[in-house]
Amino acid sequence: MSDRTAKVERTTSESTVAVQVDLDGSGRHDIATTVGFYDHMLTAFARHSLIDLTVSAEGDTHIDVHHTVEDTAIVLGQALREALGDKTGIVRYGEATVPLDEALAHAVVDVSGRPYFVHAGEPAGQEHVLIGGHFTGSLTAHVLESIAHHAGLTMHVRVLGGRDPHHVAEAQFKAVARALRTAVAYDPRELGVPSTKGAL
Repeated sequence: MSDRTAKVERTTSESTVAVQVDLDGSGRHDIATTVGFYDHMLTAFARHSLIDLTVSAEGDTHIDVHHTVEDTAIVLGQALREALGDKTGIVRYGEATVPLDEALAHAVVDVSGRPYFVHAGEPAGQEHVLIGGHFTGSLTAHVLESIAHHAGLTMHVRVLGGRDPHHVAEAQFKAVARALRTAVAYDPRELGVPSTKGAL
């Protein structure tokens, strides 16, 4: 098995981000984005995907946390794509349904090389809620979409139920993490790239 790690850094006038991943880790994490709730979500993502994740990010949060959150998601997606390499031997598909008290989220991931994102089912008003005082509810979908696009994933996420905005967001991150954990795992019966095209 090849080493499935990557480190990606990105600096713009709005943020400075460094992300390191190990797809074959144990969920170790060291995350500091200066956005507390986002740190909490990325910690959950690492723990439940079993992807070792180190994130260091800072940016113009005196304007809004949007740039820092978005740019971190972009770099995370790029790191995942790099770490996946040619995708030889992976399961490719993964899905998970994850509850968090009253909230329930379903995620399906295809490590397809074709970026696509479908998102549905959040309670009315979720996109306008400020969680932890800084993280706007709409950022959940935006983060997941940015990861999907830059990692080359097809990702479908549906919220099947929920009331508390924190729970609604966290259930989605955990569901995506569990689905991705399955999708990037090695399949002992798969000797090549799991596609009729011969490439992903």
